[in-house]
Amino acid sequence: MIVADVVVPHPDEVFVAGEWVAAGDSGEVVSPATGRPVAEVGLPSEKHALAAVQAARDALATWAELPVARRVEICGRFCAAMEARLDDLGTVWAVESGMPVRYSRTLHRFAAVAAWRTLLESAGNVLCDDSRESALGAIVLRREAAGVVAAVIAYNGPLVTVASKVLPALLAGCPVIVKAAVESQLIMRIVADCAAGAGFPAGALSILCGDAELGRTLTAHPAVDMVSLTGGRMAAQAIIEATRHRFARTHLELGGKSPALILDDADPAVVLKTLVPGATSGGGQVCAALSRILVPERRHDEFVALLEQAWEGLVIGDPLDPRTQLGPLASPAVVERTEGFLARAVADGARVVTGGRRPAGFDGGWWFEPTLVTGVARDSDLAQNEVFGPVTAVLTYADPEDGLRLANDTSYGLSASVYTADEAKGVEYARRIRAGSVAVNAFGPALTAPFGGVKGSGWGREAGPEGILEFTELKQILLGGRR
Repeated sequence: MIVADVVVPHPDEVFVAGEWVAAGDSGEVVSPATGRPVAEVGLPSEKHALAAVQAARDALATWAELPVARRVEICGRFCAAMEARLDDLGTVWAVESGMPVRYSRTLHRFAAVAAWRTLLESAGNVLCDDSRESALGAIVLRREAAGVVAAVIAYNGPLVTVASKVLPALLAGCPVIVKAAVESQLIMRIVADCAAGAGFPAGALSILCGDAELGRTLTAHPAVDMVSLTGGRMAAQAIIEATRHRFARTHLELGGKSPALILDDADPAVVLKTLVPGATSGGGQVCAALSRILVPERRHDEFVALLEQAWEGLVIGDPLDPRTQLGPLASPAVVERTEGFLARAVADGARVVTGGRRPAGFDGGWWFEPTLVTGVARDSDLAQNEVFGPVTAVLTYADPEDGLRLANDTSYGLSASVYTADEAKGVEYARRIRAGSVAVNAFGPALTAPFGGVKGSGWGREAGPEGILEFTELKQILLGGRR
């Protein structure tokens, strides 16, 4: 099948246990830019999910007992194949999700590629045994695979999540069943095709693009030892409920309401350079998006004027056009959710500075302008909850301590940024913000280091060398009887 001049392999099959097998049903891939179908693909069934779990269980001993260097070699071939097809991956992702190719080129090369190269380089050292002495004898500390992993990933960054979640689990020795979003049919077929030629043992990797019911089948399965989710809170609560009876491990990355804390001495040019893409890239459909801009009261009007100019200068258009900075949203549901948040904010007294409607000239598809809102109440829905759409709130604070309180005044704790002319002061403030990742005069996180949330943004870390350890169990081996 050819989509936007890209060959998409095995459109009527699904990737189970390293092989392409006949699909259970079929469905349409709809372009968010036009609202019209662009492809028809095969869909996985419960039968496929059960077969993937059984194959993963059968492969556990084989994959986990391979020398780390051998696992690195196989995963390295997988990553090299994906690197060779980055342009194709970005193109089909634009078609099915609306994420502009301009955005994917940056995200894939500087996040996904950087993440998996770091993992491949560090796995050998991270997973080696450690030795200690005790009064009872020498101790060997050994890292072993946590078991079969179900990795549930979202539509808004599938390749990055493969790099930060799936690769660490594979390198740790865990067979993985990927449950990707239904909106990721095309990109994940290319990813699976790259995996098919890498040399994984049968059962070490399955990739299923299915609905929530398929996810429930996987997460509730007694042979799944660990569930790693990138998604929303309701999905996380369902996973906790499904796994608690068997004490399966969970790793949850649940989004955020990330603040950009602009201190009184911040240089606007430095702020705008990373704050604008940090707040608007991906149409706000980014877990770490800087969706709350916190400014000193005395500089509110100055920054709002600059932000308004920046927001209105963003190029909205065809996601396949390399000039486009913002494309359509992923689905009608995302548009409806965005409109709901905005309507409630305005009803609460907030003011729309710019945006807030469907852009002119777009007759089909699911479009919404990047929207900047000020006068937002601290306890409002828009200030407290994740929109996952292109609406950014501006809030003011009275003094630095009030700014810190405001930055922490949310149930989320995934990411944040601090802008200041004094880096040391920025680091001091970063230490006092409750978030898994804080950038100073930048937008993060860097996926060559571990990333994850606190509070309602979940638990566990992925990416970086430590991300591999998330998918291991630590075993103590005591060597007694020595003289």
